[in-house]
Amino acid sequence: MTVTSTPHDSDPAAEVVGFCQRLIQFDTSNYGDDPRSQERDAAEYVAGLLSDVGLAPELVESAPGRTSVFARMEGEDIEEPAILLHGHLDVVPANADDWTHPPFAAEIHDDEGVPMVWGRGAIDMKDMDAMILSVVRDRMRTGRRPRRPLVLAFLADEEAGGLFGSQWLVKNRPDLFEGVGVAIGEVGGFSFTVDPQLRLYLIEAAEKGISWMRLTAEGRAGHGSMVNHENAVTRLTETVARIGSHEFPVTMTSTVERFLSEVRSALNLPDDTTPEDVVARLGPIAPMVGATLRHSAAPTMLDAGYKANVIPGSASAVVDGRFLPGGRDDFLATIDGLLGPDITRTAIVDDIALEAPFEGPVVDAMVKSLLEHDPQARAVPYTLSGGTDAKAFANLGIPGYGFAPLRLPETLAFADLFHGVDERVPVDALEFGARVLDRFLDLA
Repeated sequence: MTVTSTPHDSDPAAEVVGFCQRLIQFDTSNYGDDPRSQERDAAEYVAGLLSDVGLAPELVESAPGRTSVFARMEGEDIEEPAILLHGHLDVVPANADDWTHPPFAAEIHDDEGVPMVWGRGAIDMKDMDAMILSVVRDRMRTGRRPRRPLVLAFLADEEAGGLFGSQWLVKNRPDLFEGVGVAIGEVGGFSFTVDPQLRLYLIEAAEKGISWMRLTAEGRAGHGSMVNHENAVTRLTETVARIGSHEFPVTMTSTVERFLSEVRSALNLPDDTTPEDVVARLGPIAPMVGATLRHSAAPTMLDAGYKANVIPGSASAVVDGRFLPGGRDDFLATIDGLLGPDITRTAIVDDIALEAPFEGPVVDAMVKSLLEHDPQARAVPYTLSGGTDAKAFANLGIPGYGFAPLRLPETLAFADLFHGVDERVPVDALEFGARVLDRFLDLA
């Protein structure tokens, strides 16, 4: 281990802002299997930062330019299972014309008086990548081992399902995850201000499953001027309308139930306050949390016809389905009940839902590390409506939590920033997150 200074010189947040800016400046936009999708340059940058402090990173390429980085760091207790700290290097594309500041410039500008790093990936999730790098480099320089061994993973292709990233790695390089007992990743640990004396920090303990599906309608082709009662477009759109307007019932998974109970207590609401009424009190994070009360199915794409006066023989649509833990069969049965005649359903992506217990030493370490840096913190579990690389690691039996700590301004519409225009992260939130993550590694 490289030691260049003493522990009292340590500042785990010293480099986090600069690293976040530099990572954003690598345009790692993910266009699926399009050759424009490249993480290689960013991966080499990360590997260089790890090498500089004495670690031995490995670059793993699943396809040309689709590059992930792995490294291991020794822990004080070599008998304990390792913690997998993971982030992804890719981002969703951004249209610069829509942005207030260039999406890949990583400039710092004030937002309502708060200095922020602006750019694609600022919170999804080059902020967490930067936290990991800043913390690990500080520990290597000062000789501070974490309590448990670490596996560090900076991954390709999360934004398109991990086929060139986590999913490929789990299938082709399971040795990289040997000895891992738990995974810590994105979309958790962010704050919601209840009042000046209380901030809830939402830790992701569950994820909805993914069921992207293609619906295809068959009919009778013909001239557009003729009456046709076997019109594929009509059959398809009627089905799409039924699915898009269907409201699934509220379903109480253990994580959702625990979350609602914690929020009722924090907001001094009666125990019989409905889930919808609880969520309505959550301001800017209400859309993110509200989507976890029930299954959902959103039509997202339509494809039919080639000429104005020709009725096509077939038409298709894509639906983005999300189901709660334990609810896959019920969800698909409901969808099948909404299909019209001569409509077939085929899977595009079918991925698992996750739920981990909100208890044990790792959760205790999250709670304590937050409280040490924010005495007004209360950690609560929640379910993520989207998906992360944790789904792939679950196939190796590795439970996962989302814990990328951020103390956020009360008025910041955090949920809107994911894949949105003007993505940004407060400078002081980055520094807060690095210090909390550093303390977590002492306690976990």
